[in-house]
Amino acid sequence: MFGSGLARLILALNLITLAVLLIGMFGLNEWRRGLVDARIQYLNAQAQLVATVLYEFGATQGEPLPSIDPIESAQFLRADLIPVGQRARLYDIDGFLIADSYLVSDAVEVEALPPARGAGAPPPLEPNPEQAETRLTAARNALAAEVEAALTGAPQAGVRVNEVGAQVVSVSVPIRHVATVVGVLTLEADDFSEIVTAQRRALIPFALAAFAVSLLTAGLLYFWVVRPLLRLARAADLVRLQRARAISLPDLEDRKDEIGDLARALETMTAALNDRMVAIERFAADVSHEIKNPLTSIRSAVETLGLVKSDKDRKRLLDVLERDVWRADRLITDISNASRLDAELARDAPRPVALDRLLVDVVSIYDDDRGARVVLDRTDDQPVRVIGREGPFGQVFRNLIDNARSFSPANGTVQISLAHDATDDERPIVITVDDDGPGIPDENLETVFRRFYTSRPKGAAFGSNSGLGLSIARQIVEAHGGTLVAENRRNPNGEVRGARFIVRFPQV
Repeated sequence: MFGSGLARLILALNLITLAVLLIGMFGLNEWRRGLVDARIQYLNAQAQLVATVLYEFGATQGEPLPSIDPIESAQFLRADLIPVGQRARLYDIDGFLIADSYLVSDAVEVEALPPARGAGAPPPLEPNPEQAETRLTAARNALAAEVEAALTGAPQAGVRVNEVGAQVVSVSVPIRHVATVVGVLTLEADDFSEIVTAQRRALIPFALAAFAVSLLTAGLLYFWVVRPLLRLARAADLVRLQRARAISLPDLEDRKDEIGDLARALETMTAALNDRMVAIERFAADVSHEIKNPLTSIRSAVETLGLVKSDKDRKRLLDVLERDVWRADRLITDISNASRLDAELARDAPRPVALDRLLVDVVSIYDDDRGARVVLDRTDDQPVRVIGREGPFGQVFRNLIDNARSFSPANGTVQISLAHDATDDERPIVITVDDDGPGIPDENLETVFRRFYTSRPKGAAFGSNSGLGLSIARQIVEAHGGTLVAENRRNPNGEVRGARFIVRFPQV
């Protein structure tokens, strides 16, 4: 999945952006935790100091059951021992509140009034009494749990929500008379929001860094991915607009990623397109040349027909016309079949074909036909299946049989053999078509598969072969992953006994 350079680049850039954000979040969390711990240490030291003062200056009293003097302790809380922005509470041994710095202080908290409501503006939302009561109960329960834990002698510290819904840093330390816990001093600071604000401000550089990395990623992807794709798209569009055979692609073939693969694929595609257009032009030229031959003969016969005086010569010319018309019709039919072949192969989906049954059906067509006898020979009775299209397969074997019968004498035999070659792992299915004809010159064993190539057998009617049958057969066989070759059959003395066409197919 990530084997290519482009995929690794995209993954790396995204991981860098994610890493920046994660580092920022984890780093700021640690920084926030450090600020909270520092604040707790400060409050704890201050609370220990106040507790010591209360003990030293007589705020605790009583023997043998000491307790906190509520009047004296309130005076101490009223003094300047508690800084502004902090709240101190004193609880007795039973956890009841006996002094609160917010209640005994003379200081008046001053806050700015809210801005005046404009004309037509909706009134401010009133707080929900049920939510306020729930919040107040939760805050008191949290404070009570902290005080209860401190009464056991273990100092408590942490962050909790106060009665107004704000987060505060709170410490609770036990007040001792000698070694006896006589109460608890709770000291809380309401500047936690400032810590959070500072944390958010500290997050800004990481957010800016992540944004910069995102911009860099977008820029790299544009110049490294999007821009080359646009260049390839414009180059390919030139083919559509200019009807060009080939295009001048951007120099991207040396890239070792998907863009390079795409550029190489487009280069290969344009080369194949050019080859295909050249083949079409050559085919059109061959068709034009082949059709002109019978048409020229027909025109010559028609021009001569009016000048002929004898019935014998007129009949001979009419025979020539009939022969040339039949030849032209045969040629046009084969050309039409050849031109539709690619479309037919692309339209029909390949499926398993019972090749043995197909050969039986094809051979049966020639049972009552005149000419050389067609015989099917099988080495075994096992079913033979290949992946392909039944119609084109039938056309292959009909073309091969028709070609073999045209070169075989009337009393000859065209033998079809179906066998399995265990030595060939790729194409073990072998079909051979043997005839009793004169054979094929060694130099023409490959030429016979060219379009419009004909080697008329002795005594055969002129124009009976269009020269397209073997070419179409090979095209169909190769489209199904097979091979079609020609060779000569020879006797022990080396004499040619006929031609042999060998078809090989992969097995299902």
